[in-house]
Amino acid sequence: MSYRQEYNKSIQQPVEFWREKAQDLYWFKFPENILSQDNSGIHHWFSDGQMNTCYQALDYHVDNGRGQQTALIYDSPVTETKKTYSYLELLEEVQKCAGMLKEQGVKKGDRVIIYMPMIPEAAIAMLACARLGAIHSVVFGGFAAPELAIRIDDAKPKVIMVASCGIEINRIIPYKPLLDNAIDLAQHDPKKCIVFQREQLQATLVQGRDIDWKSHCEVAKPAECTPVNGDDLLYILYTSGTTGKPKGVVRENGGHAVALKYSMRAIYNMEPGEVFWSASDVGWVVGHSYIVYGPLLHGCTTVFYEGKPIMTPDAGAFWRVIAEYKVKALFTAPTAYRAIRKEDPDGKLIKQYDMSSLETLFAAGERLDPPTYNWLTEQFGIPVIDHWWQTETGWAISANMLGIEKMPVKPGASTVPMPGFDVHILSDNGEELDANQQGNIAIKLPLPPSCLTTIWGDIDRFKTGYLETFPGYYVSGDGGYIDDDGYLFVMGRTDDIINVSGHRLSTGEMEEIIATHDAVAECAVIGRADDLKGQVPHGFAILKSGVIIDQDTVKQELVELMREKIGPIACYKDTVIVERLPKTRSGKILRKLIRKIIDGEDYMIPSTIDDPAILDEIKASIQAQ
Repeated sequence: MSYRQEYNKSIQQPVEFWREKAQDLYWFKFPENILSQDNSGIHHWFSDGQMNTCYQALDYHVDNGRGQQTALIYDSPVTETKKTYSYLELLEEVQKCAGMLKEQGVKKGDRVIIYMPMIPEAAIAMLACARLGAIHSVVFGGFAAPELAIRIDDAKPKVIMVASCGIEINRIIPYKPLLDNAIDLAQHDPKKCIVFQREQLQATLVQGRDIDWKSHCEVAKPAECTPVNGDDLLYILYTSGTTGKPKGVVRENGGHAVALKYSMRAIYNMEPGEVFWSASDVGWVVGHSYIVYGPLLHGCTTVFYEGKPIMTPDAGAFWRVIAEYKVKALFTAPTAYRAIRKEDPDGKLIKQYDMSSLETLFAAGERLDPPTYNWLTEQFGIPVIDHWWQTETGWAISANMLGIEKMPVKPGASTVPMPGFDVHILSDNGEELDANQQGNIAIKLPLPPSCLTTIWGDIDRFKTGYLETFPGYYVSGDGGYIDDDGYLFVMGRTDDIINVSGHRLSTGEMEEIIATHDAVAECAVIGRADDLKGQVPHGFAILKSGVIIDQDTVKQELVELMREKIGPIACYKDTVIVERLPKTRSGKILRKLIRKIIDGEDYMIPSTIDDPAILDEIKASIQAQ
């Protein structure tokens, strides 16, 4: 079947399409209600089916004779540790962990917060919750205590699972004091905290509340799977911005498993037994979908990497992992590729490793800028696939379906909408726009399986935030356009469209132009307030390592480049050369925060920021202009 046939069927016959895909899973009771609506008008998939996500991810493979296949590879350059788990070994660990949770009173529907770094126990904890039908909420390790407290009060967990510490290149981050502080700040009081003690730092246990993971797990009675309905919740994952209370995105068991299982073959072209590596963190949606659940649901081997793209020990870190474990596909954020390119622009470190197993490079999280795309293509000579998705969807909204029909790549495009995602470009008035016209990216309801069905505990916020802007559509919050060939170009958040003297201009397009300069490694463009023109673009650029060029020369050349590519209408005059850009821990550039700084507005330091110290650097760079 071609992409077009596959896609058309998903839009024209969604119930039949997803019924077929659901048959690729093992159900205790196959669903009759493939698509339904509740009293609030919200759509649900496979609501009356009975299944268990952990069973599908582990037990099913063991029961079908593949227990000895490697399920998970743990590679930690920061601790110099390597360990592999077969499907049988991982299942046994999860059974005991689930038994330990059961002994603490955890049952179906209870919430469990998991506050852990990139260690196998994080995946074991997630799967153990899924096994019991409990709802896990993974919080990125090292989140500040106030942010963790907000999540404790919102999710109201019965149990919190925590590691004694995380490790960042050359420093240890104690997690347990952060958790203790968060519990003191929170109104909700969890029944128990289960503490995994790492060798690098032993945590102090609070008597009567804290229990030791290892000793309790060893003696726990292995727990069996609890059947759950298709619309029962698997997890809550909080998203954070620069302001406001974080949103608890919820994921239902049935739709999530069906969509991820389908995507592993259809998008990533993976087969059971092959090695898939998503270089992200379990605290983010990519980690949920494609470090833990997707690969295991499909019977692949997944890589759990506790390290960085650079400095652990160098910019060849990713290539070492690929060569060592025969990785077929790598999925990471564009910022990781840019960091590697900055340190090793000629790709010398790539040539030190056997890359013959690698068939595809995937990127998501931010737009893959054409210069980075071109660099990767030149270095590897394999497909480099940008795809676009959100925490809210749990899998790709648009991509290149390598397992269905490989389509020509267009730099800057996330290729085409995925089955089930009926993507439209709408004006601010809700009118459908023609090809090549930029507007709001919206998805016609119903959303396909795996997408959020509400915000935890706040359906009104879900409706106002996503459904009411354009009735009958989910609003993505991103802007872009669809070209004549049906390719989707995501140009950035709608906040990143600036208005210069009445002309709407995309900062994403400007970043694309700046990134073509030979000396520029990475950049960001924001709209700065201007009394005369309303807004004017202001650029921030990081120069490549080892480049020898006068900064003023670079700034002038960028002005000329922008005039050449967009014209004087862009009013591009200002570039600040910086050592680094403020980013979230998942690698997204905090453009809104930069704009607030340059406009002199008040701002909150987001909990997701990688390093708050960078903000003073940005301020100093702006003042030095």
